[in-house]
Amino acid sequence: MPISTKSESTVSVKDVQFFGDVLSILLTDERTISLPIKKIDWLAWLANATEQQRENWSLEPGGYAIFWNDLDDGIEIEHLLGMSPLI
Repeated sequence: MPISTKSESTVSVKDVQFFGDVLSILLTDERTISLPIKKIDWLAWLANATEQQRENWSLEPGGYAIFWNDLDDGIEIEHLLGMSPLI
C-alpha cells in the first residue's frame, strides 16, 4: 500500500519565440524546450515557413498545443515532452 501519491500537474505553453531556426517554448512550470527546427525532420513544415508565418501562432485552449494558422499545422506539448534528445 503506497504511503503517499504524487499528483501530476498539467503543463501548458506560456510563450513561443524563434531565435533564428530555433523554436523556444516556455512552459507554465518555467521549463523551456528549444528545438532546432531544421534538424528535426517532422518539423520541416515549420523550418520552410517564412518569418511572418512562424510568428503567426496561437495556443489551443488550455495551452496544450501551438497552432500555426497560416501553415495549418501545430505541435502538441505532450509529444515534445516525450521526445528523446537529438544525437
